[in-house]
Amino acid sequence: MDRREEQPGAAGAGAAPALDFTVENVEKALHQLYYDPNIENKNLAQKWLMQAQVSPQAWHFSWQLLQPDKVPEIQYFGASALHIKISRYWSDIPTDQYESLKAQLFTQITCFASGSKIVLTRLCVALASLALSMMPEAWPCAVADMVRLFQAEDSPVDGQGRCLALLELLTVLPEEFQTSRLPQYRKGLVRTSLAMECGAVFPLLEQLLQQPNSPICVRQKVLKCFSSWVQLEVPLQDCEALIQAAFTALQDSELFDSSVEAIVNAISQPDAQRYVNTLLKLIPLVLGLQDQLRQAVQNGDMETSHGICRIAVALGENHSRALLDQVDHWQSFLALVNMIMFCTGIPGHYPVNETTSSLTLTFWYTLQDDILSFEAEKQAVYQQVYRPVYFQLVDVLLHKAQFPSDEEYGFWSSDEKEQFRIYRVDISDTLMYVYEMLGAELLSNLYDKLGRLLTSSEEPYSWQHTEALLYGFQSIAETIDVNYSDVVPGLIGLIPRISISNVQLADTVMFTIGALSEWLADHPVMINSVLPLVLHALGNPELSVSSVSTLKKICRECKYDLPPYAANIVAVSQDVLMKQIHKTSQCMWLMQALGFLLSALQVEEILKNLHLLISPYIQQLEKLAEEIPNPSNKLAIVHILGLLSNLFTTLDVSHHEDDHEGSELRKLPVPQGPNPVVVVLQQVFQLIQKVLSKWLNDAQVVEAVCAIFEKSVKTLLDDFAPMVPQLCEMLGRMYSTIPQASALDLTRQLVHIFAHEPAHFPPIEALFLLVTSVTLTLFQQGPRDHPDIVDSFMQLLAQALKRKPDLFLCERLDVKAVFQCAVLALKFPEAPTVKASCGFFTELLPRCGEVEPVGKVVQEDGRVLLIAVLEAIGGQASRSLMDCFADILFALNKHCFSLLSMWIKEALQPPGFPSARLSPEQKDTFSHQILRERVNKRRVKEMVKEFTLLCRGLHGTDYTADY
Repeated sequence: MDRREEQPGAAGAGAAPALDFTVENVEKALHQLYYDPNIENKNLAQKWLMQAQVSPQAWHFSWQLLQPDKVPEIQYFGASALHIKISRYWSDIPTDQYESLKAQLFTQITCFASGSKIVLTRLCVALASLALSMMPEAWPCAVADMVRLFQAEDSPVDGQGRCLALLELLTVLPEEFQTSRLPQYRKGLVRTSLAMECGAVFPLLEQLLQQPNSPICVRQKVLKCFSSWVQLEVPLQDCEALIQAAFTALQDSELFDSSVEAIVNAISQPDAQRYVNTLLKLIPLVLGLQDQLRQAVQNGDMETSHGICRIAVALGENHSRALLDQVDHWQSFLALVNMIMFCTGIPGHYPVNETTSSLTLTFWYTLQDDILSFEAEKQAVYQQVYRPVYFQLVDVLLHKAQFPSDEEYGFWSSDEKEQFRIYRVDISDTLMYVYEMLGAELLSNLYDKLGRLLTSSEEPYSWQHTEALLYGFQSIAETIDVNYSDVVPGLIGLIPRISISNVQLADTVMFTIGALSEWLADHPVMINSVLPLVLHALGNPELSVSSVSTLKKICRECKYDLPPYAANIVAVSQDVLMKQIHKTSQCMWLMQALGFLLSALQVEEILKNLHLLISPYIQQLEKLAEEIPNPSNKLAIVHILGLLSNLFTTLDVSHHEDDHEGSELRKLPVPQGPNPVVVVLQQVFQLIQKVLSKWLNDAQVVEAVCAIFEKSVKTLLDDFAPMVPQLCEMLGRMYSTIPQASALDLTRQLVHIFAHEPAHFPPIEALFLLVTSVTLTLFQQGPRDHPDIVDSFMQLLAQALKRKPDLFLCERLDVKAVFQCAVLALKFPEAPTVKASCGFFTELLPRCGEVEPVGKVVQEDGRVLLIAVLEAIGGQASRSLMDCFADILFALNKHCFSLLSMWIKEALQPPGFPSARLSPEQKDTFSHQILRERVNKRRVKEMVKEFTLLCRGLHGTDYTADY
């Protein structure tokens, strides 16, 4: 077919016809893309070239760009344009021109067989795409034809060139299939057709691979081609000869990588497990690689050991169940398992001396799952065989988890240290999983080893060995309940005997103690064995994270047994806080730990310790409150306020009536008198107000102040009651001066906990009306600069409706203005703000009947709300928010049905609303569907998703795949 003729119907790409896509212009644009130093010119050229590739003119210039006198960059663009036209706009090509297009592509591939390799590959991809579109109807034996055409003796290209071109074509064909945009029904048809044609490919590949005189480049290409074809789920038995040839090729260093890839891909295909006899034949081939593996390890050849390990793991991991089922062959499978064990324990430190061992970890999970999935009798047999293997695995893993010598570790880069940390976490997860197989005997085994290590007088032990054994304990104790283990008391007794001369070991000792904190709560007599270690470690900045987090765990779990140690814990903590040993986040954790600790003391004791603990900070804050605001004293203020709020987060002297989740927020009152937190808050209230007066316009300071009260309210609940009036007054003054989101969030907490109580309703109502009035004024001035305030305001309104709808009965509340502001908020670009506004309406609409002002405003302005919702669904809002708008539609339908049925018909009447892409029939269908569904919210969400896709012109496209 002469490409110089106009290609019928090829304008489907939608490129602007005004652009002059000639050969000369394309060449100029390519020169600009590759050689122009100006980045903007490059970007413009790239954009223009993308339009050129999909234009009707691409059929003309592509062939001309492939002329032999052009440079490879230009030829490559021509070949790419052909591929794009064939793969994306196949329907534009008339059927009577398929054959001439095919012939021309074959001709070009033959020409480039001895030319530029990147252009050859692109032309092969174009022909592969054409073949996939024609198979099987229009080109029934496509692969066989390709093989025949390239084997023809009358070609001007030499045999090796033709052979490599054919192999390139056969390699890209399955790859193009995997990424093709074929419709689903055609994909299945073409896959079957390709799989049937492997009979034309595999004999050729076997012949080329086994020929003694085949050049290395041909054999490499054969292995890559085989690797590509096996991913079409070709039956494993049909691959046997090629897999065996690939195993032989592993001995050739130049073919090693390609052979590994081919073998791994063949073994890993999901269908392979059906061919058990072939899998059994593969085990001796894999075991035959052990000498090569050992030799590679001995020579430090990481690439070879890595490749062989990949093969062993691919066979074991993908087919352990199938191979375990072959009971008569249990010894050969056990040999494979032991080979994988060798790979797990490969000498050297990961990731510096080896990168292989990490590949094996998933295999051990899979093997364990498969063994434990057998029925009891068979499982018992395999447990007998494999329990010793898994005990050996634990030893190997703990050896691999050991740190290198201090000197060696000092030379590691930060990236290598981070990779090693992640590797140890993976080992920790594996040990935790293995516990399911080995049970309590695993802990006994670790304890015995640690005991022998620490009590042996024969030889000095390395800290690395001790650390690894403790790490094993910690891995299990962190997630498994060890409360009934008989070895933990012995372990707690051994810990003080450990000579801690190293940061890593000290860290692991701390984390191990932390992991045993629940056990210590059940065995408080042992606390004194380990607490001194933790308190001592607090003074070391290098142990900051481990020591503080461990103390926090102990204080949380064992607080009722800590009063005898409280004075000491507070004194040490206060000392390290004053010396500023720890970073800010650890200081906050430490305050939380002290909150837990003080919670279990008598009120007098709490107040005494609180006075000791926070007096220095109060004095510092008093001094800072007098100073002129500047960045350094701001940091100090925020830090002190943060310490107080973290302390009050966990200082909880009352007890829940019911510890079950979802129970009402109620606690038993404190028997001894006023709550200590309230006492302290009342004492410092004036000071906090003084700080605020100078820092009201600083969001961070206001947030830090609000955090103190918010965390106190959450912890104390009803005990906070004495503070409610003065806090409401302070919040009102704060918000009136400079509105900030954190003040609204604290108001929401107060509404949530206290609004339903008659005694607290007046101050809460006054605060609610004040912040609403101020926020409505903000809306009049332009709220777009304050999406966070609007978000928090919507959440406050929703909470008010949920906890105390009576707040909307007050005459001073302008419900109409609130409603209109919420509609406006639906149109904000910030997703959280839109979600919060939708949440407000889903709380408001069910109150139409019970709250008269709400019913009135919905009747008057509900149509405005509906139009805003339809606009959002029509394309103005993100598709990720459609469920939120569906909730509003569902609430309207359920609670205002008669109004909605009238409004929705009127709203959808105007042409082009909510989208110009909709037909009147589609709008009618949508309104009928919505009005019919008043029970199933999920169905309404599905309807809205469908409708929004129609509105956006995305229905039935690739974009909907994940939607």
